[in-house]
Amino acid sequence: MGDATRAVTGTARRAAVVGASVAGGAALGGAVSMGTATYFAHRVITPEHEKKDDVTVLAVDAEAGTVTLRADVQTTSPGRFGLWLDGGEGHARLGEVLEVTAAEEGRAHRGTATVTRRLLGVDRGDLGPGSARWNGYFYSGDPTTAHGLPHEDVLVTSDIGDLPTWLVRPEPGTDTGDWAILVHGRSAQRAETLRAVPVLHRLGLTCLVPMYRNDVGAPPSSDGRYSLGLSEWQDIDAAMRYALAHGARRLVLVGWSMGGAVVLQALNRSPVAHRVHRVVLDAPVIDWGSVLAHQADLHFIPRPIERLARGLMRSRLSHHLLRIAEPLDVAATNWIDRADEVGHRIFIIHSATDQTVPFGPSQDLSRRRPGLVQTFVWPRARHCQEWNTNPSLWEDLVASFLR
Repeated sequence: MGDATRAVTGTARRAAVVGASVAGGAALGGAVSMGTATYFAHRVITPEHEKKDDVTVLAVDAEAGTVTLRADVQTTSPGRFGLWLDGGEGHARLGEVLEVTAAEEGRAHRGTATVTRRLLGVDRGDLGPGSARWNGYFYSGDPTTAHGLPHEDVLVTSDIGDLPTWLVRPEPGTDTGDWAILVHGRSAQRAETLRAVPVLHRLGLTCLVPMYRNDVGAPPSSDGRYSLGLSEWQDIDAAMRYALAHGARRLVLVGWSMGGAVVLQALNRSPVAHRVHRVVLDAPVIDWGSVLAHQADLHFIPRPIERLARGLMRSRLSHHLLRIAEPLDVAATNWIDRADEVGHRIFIIHSATDQTVPFGPSQDLSRRRPGLVQTFVWPRARHCQEWNTNPSLWEDLVASFLR
């Protein structure tokens, strides 16, 4: 969520004007608290389209098939990952960790802890020493370039315009008539979903992978802000209608992170939700309130300020501070409290060590809706990286549920 302790003076002054009108504002007192709450709320709902390089490649040994990087919590994570090179123009795929070396004087990379990983391939561009950006998706490109699966570029028409969408058909003779709609997470790309396409393809499902509002390359919402699933669901509803209009017998929805929140809203609000057969969610946001509280704790933001941020989001008197078209009621995203409204069979995969979206609400929803909702608690993975650590287990779990 970024350094939400930073306050902008101008924003703080404007926030102070409406402070008395928002629950809890007067108790906090002062423009600084209001400014911090406004900044925190703004960071949550603003798409992050420009992402900086965040890892350092120290050496590449093409003969040995290895890459050495500066060691950190990302680069030492177990599993398969990717590297975006040259601002995203290039891409490489990395495998298992071979060696982690503590910082020692006199070594080749003096004073730097390093990690050496298996190099699985360079998809495009040149891999060499320098800066790069970590890719938790592992794959890049589209279904054709990533998997060799022919795809079509189609347009799904939603209320905000035409959404670029990938369509991957099953092999002749394997088509079950079911269509899977894959929904990526907050400030992510459609490539996030590529990890799931092969197993769905093998099961004979047609895969439909739409962009949604405020993605790069998709129409923006009127305010250019996320609504935490409360408006994005309409784009998934449009994809559901597209699938049904093109012959889908039943629908399967698959969502990652905020994509899970979008899916849950679509299940509740779409007039065609009764055509959904199964739902698979990976590290989903079951309750945005718990995510905001968790992120506030991570960034040392006092809980009263986090609660004030939620108040700002839902207040019509302060929507101009956040530059949002409509108030956002975080309570409407709490599917623990709304568990009685959940009526579809849902399978959740969620890591116990997810550092971004706590897995507790996923377990709570299973407890509230036994028989309908099942949660598999992944033993160890960072956010939305369950597949990366054990692809075969992830695919077996999904295939078993969908069969």
